[in-house]
Amino acid sequence: MKKGKNKPLRVGFDLDGVVLYNPIRTFRPIASRIKSLVFRKSLTDKFYFPKSFVEQYLWKILHKTSFTPAEGLTLLEKYVDNNKIEAYLITSRYSFLEKDFTDWVKKINRKKIFKECFYNQKNLQPNRFKELMIEKKQLDVFVEDNWGIVQKLMAKNKKTKIFWISNFFDRRIPYPYKFSSLKKAIKKIISLSS
Repeated sequence: MKKGKNKPLRVGFDLDGVVLYNPIRTFRPIASRIKSLVFRKSLTDKFYFPKSFVEQYLWKILHKTSFTPAEGLTLLEKYVDNNKIEAYLITSRYSFLEKDFTDWVKKINRKKIFKECFYNQKNLQPNRFKELMIEKKQLDVFVEDNWGIVQKLMAKNKKTKIFWISNFFDRRIPYPYKFSSLKKAIKKIISLSS
């Protein structure tokens, strides 16, 4: 995966739980286990899409738990400035979360860290949206915090390394590109290019 001097690594970053710190994401594994017990197996393969006004309103509130940039964003900025990384922000947030997404882009991308920023305007399944963007942008690496999405992306993208920002409850899952923070993931990404 080594790139030439003038060719930075093309890296995609998820928003919630990766670029933005979100303490609630720690409980995602528990929610996934409950979901698999409550719903039939066929339903557990799909990500939920809130349809009603009330559901979408609650979803908007839930996304407010992503409340501050993650540790490592300034390190990413440094490597973007040094032409080591060409960064893309790719979130599977659904279309009804557009305003919150654009507000965050204005805050975190004012220094042009990310070459382009994308969200899931057509409300595709989150993994499918990310698969398409990884392919379209020909990414070398994609950084994700949802283990279910990581597994699906690994199955579809043989050329792209999928980095996983893990959490306390998933710490025992073996995975070669597992990291506890954005900062640690970025340091590993840089080591791939040298």
